[in-house]
Amino acid sequence: MRQNTELKKMYWHSRRGMLELDLILVPFAESVLPGLTGTMQRAYAELLREEDQDLFQWLVKKQPVPDSRLQPIIDTVLAHS
Repeated sequence: MRQNTELKKMYWHSRRGMLELDLILVPFAESVLPGLTGTMQRAYAELLREEDQDLFQWLVKKQPVPDSRLQPIIDTVLAHS
């Protein structure tokens, strides 16, 4: 039950203030997130704590991800967008 609640929270937090991010993150949260390992789900939750502008820059590869621990989840999101 707790995992389901956490997934719902992550889905909700995937809805950002930028349409561009919504178009990438919401479908990812709907279709891919539930099947990820606990480690990757935690990395996604950590990613969602970042600012929208930073997320966007990383997802369009205009800036490198400063925290290398987030790179695998960024790569996973991009592979499914």
